[in-house]
Amino acid sequence: MQKIDPILVSVIDNRFSSICNEIGQTMLRTSRSPIFSEARDFVSAIFDNQGRLIAQKDYIPVLSGAAPFALKAFTEHFAGRIYPGDIYVLNDPYRGNNHPPDVSVVKPIFRGDELLFWAMAKGHHADVGGGGVGGYNPEATDAWTDAIRIPPVKLYERGVKQQDIWDFILINVHIPFLVEGDLNCQIGACTVGERSLLALTEKYGFKVLNTAIDEIFDAYEMKLRAEIKKIPNGTYHAERFIDHDGINMERLVKVSVDVTVKDEDVVYDYTTSDGQVQGYINSTYANTLSSSLISLFSTIEKKVKINEGSLRPITVIAPEGSLLNPLEPAPTTASTVLTCEAIVEAGWLALGQAVPQFSQAAWGRWAAPASGGVNPRTGKFFGDIHFMAKGGGGGTQGYDGWDHMGTVCTMGGLRAPDPELHETVNPFLVLNYELLPDYAGPGQWRGGNGTHYKWQVLADNIAFAMFGSGVRKETGPCGLMGGKDGICSTQYLIKNDGTKDWVDVNRFVRTEKGEILEILASGGGGFGDPFKRPMAEVFKDVANEVVSITAAREQYGVVIDPETMTIDQVETAKLRGQA
Repeated sequence: MQKIDPILVSVIDNRFSSICNEIGQTMLRTSRSPIFSEARDFVSAIFDNQGRLIAQKDYIPVLSGAAPFALKAFTEHFAGRIYPGDIYVLNDPYRGNNHPPDVSVVKPIFRGDELLFWAMAKGHHADVGGGGVGGYNPEATDAWTDAIRIPPVKLYERGVKQQDIWDFILINVHIPFLVEGDLNCQIGACTVGERSLLALTEKYGFKVLNTAIDEIFDAYEMKLRAEIKKIPNGTYHAERFIDHDGINMERLVKVSVDVTVKDEDVVYDYTTSDGQVQGYINSTYANTLSSSLISLFSTIEKKVKINEGSLRPITVIAPEGSLLNPLEPAPTTASTVLTCEAIVEAGWLALGQAVPQFSQAAWGRWAAPASGGVNPRTGKFFGDIHFMAKGGGGGTQGYDGWDHMGTVCTMGGLRAPDPELHETVNPFLVLNYELLPDYAGPGQWRGGNGTHYKWQVLADNIAFAMFGSGVRKETGPCGLMGGKDGICSTQYLIKNDGTKDWVDVNRFVRTEKGEILEILASGGGGFGDPFKRPMAEVFKDVANEVVSITAAREQYGVVIDPETMTIDQVETAKLRGQA
């Protein structure tokens, strides 16, 4: 191996990361679907010619850890048939993907006849066929009712568009103009990555880049091993639950993990989790591994990028036929959200036993719909996800949880759309969109606040797939280290006659024009004893109307006079045991 300046290695490492950013920004600016353009529900990645993950932009982290599985599926399927000008697509969860809506598009990058790199653009499509809405079918009982299944196929071969493949995909979806547009968006993004990688190769030479890549992998392996070494050796057990699978509505589904730390290695063992279920929450191994990475990389003290090197110290065990490694053709669509949340929370609770100062309380879970139907303003089908119904992040030592955060599968990377744009592209009128007081878990560092989101439906026959979790006490956001739980999310349908019905998760709701849906999204769990929260912070929360005067007294032991809006020091000292 030739010697290389370590500063140059750092420069090249950062350039690889910036190329992933360029791929992602291209997707953001050229997509048709608001799921891409507004929410950023996608990831980008680049690999070397051996299929090793070099860098990625993990807007949505649960997608990023699964990216290497998709690349491996392409390289194995097309071994001996990989040519310049090829572009591949895949969405089948049993052929290297994590779940069907997150469609993987990759492009091999050549210099002449020499394969140098791979560029990937992977994102959640507004429509993947099947019986669902926005990619979600709560009534699915197999992979075929989940979505159209696309194994590794070529959209282009040697630069020639494979029109029959395009026709086959587009005839099997409800919104072909959106799907076609976003596939082209992904192809263009990979092409932008190709240009930058070829320019980088021209600047430094392929041998220098290869040497730098090996150095980068070794450096990040060492970084992660150093972080794992800070965690005391031992096996730590935890479990969390999902409300139900959409089919058996009375059964909680268990995710159970033993996290074993031994020196500089860590093993996630899910053997004691439930077996695979009938409904659509089964998690492919790729999704399970990716979710495990979220719990680990968000707990370690110093940031470490996920690449080939930093993956080396990690082992994930999930028996075949289980909830977390199902056998084909079990449905899987909700796994990237519902099951991922439970996996991450279980990982946090397990690691919190060893390093509570680095762990965090549970976040508010996702409980909001994907929607679809005909928009009367355009006469066309639409598909979207209600990303405004976000909960709060969990508290952690030294910090309150963030307000209005995307679920843990996004680790805050999910953006909410502009309400006016949301109303422009969908037949909805937003009635409420504000932070929700008293739903966050109290703590020395409280949970972040969720949202009160309410909208009116302006068209008939709109379908809502109410996918989600966290509406039952057993699945609400739990506190940590003496912090209190957040209040569970709640969903309502308000009918035209004024009737207000509670709506469970993982079911379809079909509405008439004029009806209203309302979501009270949970805040995150609290961290630490709420009575240790500084009085000034509690008073500020009351003044900002995210904690009520009643909750300040009952949950935090801080008595505030509603007339003078001042703290009653004597009564507060009595409640806090200081008198």
